[in-house]
Amino acid sequence: MQNQHIDVIEFGGAERLKLLTDDQLPEPAAGELRIRVLVTSAVFTDIMIRKGMYPDVKEKPPFTLGYDLIGVVDKLGPDTGDFALGDMVADLTTIGAYSQYICLPEHRLTKVPHNVSPVDALGMVLSAVTAFQMLHRVAKAQTGQSILVHGAGGAVGTMMLQLAKLAGITAFGTDRVSKHELIQSLGGTPIDSDAAELEALMREATGGGVDVVFDPLGGASLSRSLHILRPGGTLVAYGFLETVMGHGGSIPMDFVKLKLWDWMPNGHATAFYSIGKMRRQHPEWFKGDLAILLNLLAKGEIKSVVAQTMPFTDARRAHEMIERGEAKGKIVLLVGNSSAVAAR
Repeated sequence: MQNQHIDVIEFGGAERLKLLTDDQLPEPAAGELRIRVLVTSAVFTDIMIRKGMYPDVKEKPPFTLGYDLIGVVDKLGPDTGDFALGDMVADLTTIGAYSQYICLPEHRLTKVPHNVSPVDALGMVLSAVTAFQMLHRVAKAQTGQSILVHGAGGAVGTMMLQLAKLAGITAFGTDRVSKHELIQSLGGTPIDSDAAELEALMREATGGGVDVVFDPLGGASLSRSLHILRPGGTLVAYGFLETVMGHGGSIPMDFVKLKLWDWMPNGHATAFYSIGKMRRQHPEWFKGDLAILLNLLAKGEIKSVVAQTMPFTDARRAHEMIERGEAKGKIVLLVGNSSAVAAR
């Protein structure tokens, strides 16, 4: 059997993605399972990795992209026993998921309930865990507080709005006007991210400020986010969109600013969230939080907001859509047969 995968052949633009074919399937080593991938996603972090700008990825091209996946156990390696053939599983791979088959350590996998679809479950692995951990483990936001989410119409933002509503937290969200109806439908108050006087508009819309700001933009946005905090508020940064897209700023300087602001006696706290770093430090948190979110999904208390599904061979087009800021929610790449995935 053959195994198709999409690799970054060298760091750069979306044209650096290439569909490759291996003549043999990968074989699981001791403690590993071979997974037949059903779905993976295209997210902004993939763009950072593709451009060589993601601190957690040290590999050099060529390598296979793909930050998360839902798949089924296809083959058991030696010294395994927690899963059976055909079990549907989830993992945060960071790289490697743009592939029809992949071998992964058994201990990293989380079982997916049978009453949810692979497409819906995929939204929990990266986007929802990121939102959940930032809201509850980093910011420790409480019922009755208020938050501001930049990019609220994106994959992480749409999950953050739902989790805030579930926790009794008032949410405001910046994004382009085309995504405002979506933000409102998820319980958030939209703010036009393209407004000329954005900081003043945010202050007016929020009634003078919020308790927590979640900022994936970096650069000049960090200062605006800090200024919109109430006394004792927290700024959680989790991305560098402005720098990655060539709009100015510096990733090292963003880290320096966050550290400096956290030390200063300004009444505010700052933090940078990395899902990979938190998983390495607290692997039990990742599995536990993902299980909570999959359960909420199965009960219908939260939902995956899917912008579009497309074959994983269209990864280049998906990346281009993300870079243009077009996606309302998550872009899901269908790796397995699309009709079979939909039927599960």
